[in-house]
Amino acid sequence: MSLARRCSRTACSRPAVATLTYVYADQTAVLGPLATYAEPHAYDLCALHSERLSAPRGWEVLRLSLEQSAPGPSEDDLLALADAVREAARPAPPPPEPPRGPAREVARRGHLRVLTD
Repeated sequence: MSLARRCSRTACSRPAVATLTYVYADQTAVLGPLATYAEPHAYDLCALHSERLSAPRGWEVLRLSLEQSAPGPSEDDLLALADAVREAARPAPPPPEPPRGPAREVARRGHLRVLTD
């Protein structure tokens, strides 16, 4: 069994590149990038059938960009990441020392002693 999704059109064996969904309330057909997983109420279409798509009379076709290239991180994202790394690499300040007062021995058992402040 092939893991690649195929076009939903009958007798078409081309690989799917777009997903078609219908919004019945708005009378709109939405054609966008291939969905991450197959849904029962969506149709996967190949490049040829996605170009030839027509909607029923009175319906609008909304075509979303099929390009999968996601923009890379911005300069602000990179600077924030660098600041976070610098902050994590900074040594932690030493914990404050408890105030020292005269200790008094309360109990003793063998070589162990219990002291109070």
